[in-house]
Amino acid sequence: MTTTLYERLGRAEGIKRLVDDAVDAHLSNPLVKTRFENAGNIEHAKRMSVEFFCAGSGGPETYSGRDMKTTHKGMNISEQEFIAVVDDILGAMDKNGLDETVKQKVLAILYSLKGEIIRV
Repeated sequence: MTTTLYERLGRAEGIKRLVDDAVDAHLSNPLVKTRFENAGNIEHAKRMSVEFFCAGSGGPETYSGRDMKTTHKGMNISEQEFIAVVDDILGAMDKNGLDETVKQKVLAILYSLKGEIIRV
C-alpha cells in the first residue's frame, strides 16, 4: 500500500515538529534571522505553516491562510533568502530522520512555489 506524503512526514504531529525545527533554524540563520524575528506573531506563522504542509501533503487539515503570493507580496525576498529557508527545511527533515524520497518530494513542492515567494 502506498502511503501519502502526509503520512511519510509523520502526519500532523510530525509536520508540527518539522515546522518547529525549521523555524528554529531560520531564527539562527544569519541570512533570514531578522525576517523571522520581525515577522510579528511567529506562533501564527508556525500554525499557518503546519496547516499548509498538512493540507498540501494530503492530510485532512484545511489551510486557512492566505495564498503564497499574497503572504509574501512586498517582502522583496531574494533568491539567496529563499535558498537559505529551503536549506533550513532540508536540515529539519534530516533532524527528523526523513528519507531521501520524502526530502525530494518536499523540495519539489518548495521549488514549485518560488515564483510566488521571490521578489513578488
